[in-house]
Amino acid sequence: MEFKNLTISKIRSFLNKDNIYDFYKEYFDWLEKEDEKIRGFLFFTKDLAFKLIDEIKDKENLPLWGVPIAIKDVIMVKDERCTAGSKILEDYIAPYDATVIKKLKAAGAIIVGKTNLDEFAMGSSTENSAYFPTLNPFDKERVPGGSSGGSAAVVGAGLVPVALGSDTGGSIRQPASFCGIYGLKPTYGAVSRYGLIAMASSLDQIGPMARDLDDLILVFNIIKGKDKKDSTSLEYPENKKVIEVKDLKLGLLKEFFEGLDERIKNLILEKIKKTGLEVKEISLSFIKYAIHCYYLLMPAEVSANLARFDGIRYGKRVNDKKIFEVYKKTRGKYLGKEVKRRIILGTFILSHGYYDEYYMQALRLRRAIYEDFKKAFEEVDLIISPTSPTLPFKFGEKIDDPLKMYLSDIYTVPVNLAGLPALNVPIGFIDNLPVGMQIIGNLFDEEKIFQFAKIL
Repeated sequence: MEFKNLTISKIRSFLNKDNIYDFYKEYFDWLEKEDEKIRGFLFFTKDLAFKLIDEIKDKENLPLWGVPIAIKDVIMVKDERCTAGSKILEDYIAPYDATVIKKLKAAGAIIVGKTNLDEFAMGSSTENSAYFPTLNPFDKERVPGGSSGGSAAVVGAGLVPVALGSDTGGSIRQPASFCGIYGLKPTYGAVSRYGLIAMASSLDQIGPMARDLDDLILVFNIIKGKDKKDSTSLEYPENKKVIEVKDLKLGLLKEFFEGLDERIKNLILEKIKKTGLEVKEISLSFIKYAIHCYYLLMPAEVSANLARFDGIRYGKRVNDKKIFEVYKKTRGKYLGKEVKRRIILGTFILSHGYYDEYYMQALRLRRAIYEDFKKAFEEVDLIISPTSPTLPFKFGEKIDDPLKMYLSDIYTVPVNLAGLPALNVPIGFIDNLPVGMQIIGNLFDEEKIFQFAKIL
């Protein structure tokens, strides 16, 4: 049995209730061996997988029946560890399923493991994982991107057809670009965040990653929709007008092509030209401030969300007679350098005297960025940009320079600030390394994005 590069349709075509147990026994042996080459999984959920097989054995009509799926280890799976890539949650057992996990289980999916990530999803290379770095499947000396680097790597290496990631400022799209796969950041609120360990609540979004576009679309359609347990989730509009592909108008985001690596730029323009669609250069007034805006709002939310990891309520604890010593020693010992940096930065931004000067100004700027996009979508249907300013970089190249690392997200953070959907599409290779293109749509325009991605 050839397990590599399986798609959902291939799995559905040969898997049945008579061979599913044997398939998974062999598959796990192969999976554990293959993962040693890239270290994309933090741990496997073998017992859970066979339990799920027992539950769905006679329900072969389910859309994801028997399909293996990997989950970023920041999304809760009941009775399994959920570490968020951090030592402070090393032994934490999730008490419930995230809503997306419930939906996947109900659709017949088999969860095979939890994938590696930058600690608490803070990073662009998976080098910030408290456990080990994940390797890029195309070049083991290079990073797979982040923070969903583990999910991207196991899909890119052909170990699983689909994985879930989370995207706060590009953490699905950038690693998808680095690993040569599709990665969707849905419209904010389109997918429930219930059961996702929050990093920055107004920016976080769960989304699918896949090698095959149809697989990604199928999983997205299963996990989307309103959830009463998440007040920020929204009813997904099913009656949105879909226009003919030939009538799509594309906008090339001028600011994102200035100073871009000429090889990446030419590859994108070549791809666009081949579609024969109408293309217009557009400019957004406030887009150049998006990265600054993001790195004010995101740390502020991080400092609030991570206050709960204090040695009292969740995770590990360093004991002391004084309560504030417990906080200080626990967080000092079990939180990594990047997490501490963002907590301190966020606390400063929210402090008295700086709240109005920084945080409130950033909120106003965020609104201006959204209005810029809104105006642009009156002229074009989709906006095209690079996903990453660089090819996958080498380990150690940016980890000691936070500002250089933060700029890895320069093309992806505006989408999160505006709450828009965006898809990374693999478009080719430069020096045997994958290159991705970002398709940005208006609110709830995922279907339009998929239409265009298909003709690519």
